[in-house]
Amino acid sequence: MKHFKTILALAFVAATIVACKDKPNTGNMPTVNTNKLKAAEGDSTTYGTCVDATSNTVSILTSKGDTVQYVCADVYNDDGEVVNQVVKGGMYTGDRVAIIGKIGEEENLASNIINVTTLMGRWTSLDRDFEIKDGGVVESSVEAETNPYTSWHIYNGKLILSKDTFDIIELGSDSLILENTKGIFGYKRK
Repeated sequence: MKHFKTILALAFVAATIVACKDKPNTGNMPTVNTNKLKAAEGDSTTYGTCVDATSNTVSILTSKGDTVQYVCADVYNDDGEVVNQVVKGGMYTGDRVAIIGKIGEEENLASNIINVTTLMGRWTSLDRDFEIKDGGVVESSVEAETNPYTSWHIYNGKLILSKDTFDIIELGSDSLILENTKGIFGYKRK
């Protein structure tokens, strides 16, 4: 049973992390300036660009010019349900990523990979309509919004939108689900 769960986990990772190849034409996905995202003091995030990926590894070219490979596998509970989906937003050659992980002597283990290229763009919900832009800028499209988001960055694997800190629960080409102490917030791409 234990081997079955491991095989199931690897199969899911294979489906989640697509081997780096030409990115599908999404039209509304912005490009990311790789020089503008850098780890702040105290931030354990490694920023880089995907150069290669397999079903359970990803190699990135870091902002410092190093090539680093990470092992990444989703974590499952005893019932076979995903407890932690490591890759959020898919993985394609040239995508800008933010990785939280541990550097080891034999291998590096990623616990959270956020595809920054997928994160950027315009997101909308019933009460918010904002665009995450390159350089840490957020522009709100709702005039009457009382506390519009104006900035963003990733810090230790969390998405910071102005003063609000979120865990990214799900990130897809057309959906974004965030969670913090105030609740769960769902957005669709506009």
